[in-house]
Amino acid sequence: MNIKGTAAGGGNALLIPMTEFSMGLTGDINDIMNAHNLAMVALTARMQHERNYNDAQLAKRTKMRRLDIDPTRVEMGWVIDFCAQSLRNIIIGIGGRMNGYMMQSKFGITVGSELMAMLSIVKDLADLRERMDNITVACDKRGNPITTGDLEVGGAMTAWMRNTINPTLMSTVEYQPCMVHAGPFANIAVGQSSIIGDRVGLKLFDYHVTESGFGADIGFEKFWNVKSRLSGLKPHVSVLTTTIRALKMHGGGPRVVAGLPLPDSYAKEDLELLEKGIPNMVHHINIIRKSGINPVVCINSFHTDTKDEIAMVRKTAEAAGARCAMSRHWADGGDGALELADAVKEACEDKTDFNFLYPLEMKLRERVDTITKVAYGADGVAWAPEAEAKAKRFESDPKYADYATMMVKTHLSLTHDPAIKGVPKGWTLPIRFGLLFGSLASVLLTEGNSLELVCGKNRAAT
Repeated sequence: MNIKGTAAGGGNALLIPMTEFSMGLTGDINDIMNAHNLAMVALTARMQHERNYNDAQLAKRTKMRRLDIDPTRVEMGWVIDFCAQSLRNIIIGIGGRMNGYMMQSKFGITVGSELMAMLSIVKDLADLRERMDNITVACDKRGNPITTGDLEVGGAMTAWMRNTINPTLMSTVEYQPCMVHAGPFANIAVGQSSIIGDRVGLKLFDYHVTESGFGADIGFEKFWNVKSRLSGLKPHVSVLTTTIRALKMHGGGPRVVAGLPLPDSYAKEDLELLEKGIPNMVHHINIIRKSGINPVVCINSFHTDTKDEIAMVRKTAEAAGARCAMSRHWADGGDGALELADAVKEACEDKTDFNFLYPLEMKLRERVDTITKVAYGADGVAWAPEAEAKAKRFESDPKYADYATMMVKTHLSLTHDPAIKGVPKGWTLPIRFGLLFGSLASVLLTEGNSLELVCGKNRAAT
């Protein structure tokens, strides 16, 4: 809801029915919201009961053991599908002893819920049910995690989400089939369409295209090292979408402000500005090539693009080892994307040598350092003391030995600073602190609140 729009395409490359899509479609987001908030209801009710009753009364009235929840260590908040700034930080439970537990709390957006990320990586309902008991909602006063399983709420949460595991079949305005399933953002979560959707699509279509959010630094990197590891599926091609105007911005073009006219630099030919920004595209191509699969650059056409600008991008992409195609799908629908489709089909016929960036045997901090240097181009990582202490604790506990590692950061820059464009050199990635996500993850944020590190439990690949 609100300013971000529908993410349903546009022009003659539009997803339909758009109104239903924009207003909740089959209700997956609402089901996730209800399941997530049910965990918070269970948590706050338990805190109220444990405050109001001694151990004997608690056992007699509720048949529950005391969890001894630390009210200052509640990791979970509430979610809603609105951009409601006034709910970001709140006080709850002010109605007295029988109306909750008074404490600071918070709201986030529904798609940022751990349940949305979980939906994108589960294989079936049984997998969803198993993971549902492993969500960390708080810690006890000794620092041990309190999970949804401890609250005995995982089954009821799964009941809310029982229908969300089914992909929704939609179409373009030209009635080409398109499945919609799961929507976790890549800058705050896993950023992938669902594994279930991929498995269905591979059975139905000759060519199955799945989405990774944002650029190759965060979206493709997690597809490469997290989702593909979990699904056991190996891709043939990665399509890197770019625009002339985006590359000009990475070359030092003026800031774009929503609601204001686009600066002239983006609407008129400027080969010098474009040439300065093109290294950013090459960096993304190199990330894809590191995985051993074939990159195809798609130039998403605008009517302001000139022949010389297009030729410059095409020449550079091909010199970097990628196929390159111009796509005019917004203006011309499927006919406008034929060049891109042919390039992808050709790339699918090439041999691939798909390999993960790191083995699971590699320690957590070494994985983070590897991702940071290869995907972001940083010189290394600067760990805050608390974050490094938690990383060492994860490394020393065998329970976390087979956890996958997922980096989440701003999508507006290769760095942690969204204002820094291009391909910066000589910088270090700060990681500030960590949180444990039981069903997916431990999370570490940078000093700028723009990067998280998430560790997700691996299952045997199918």
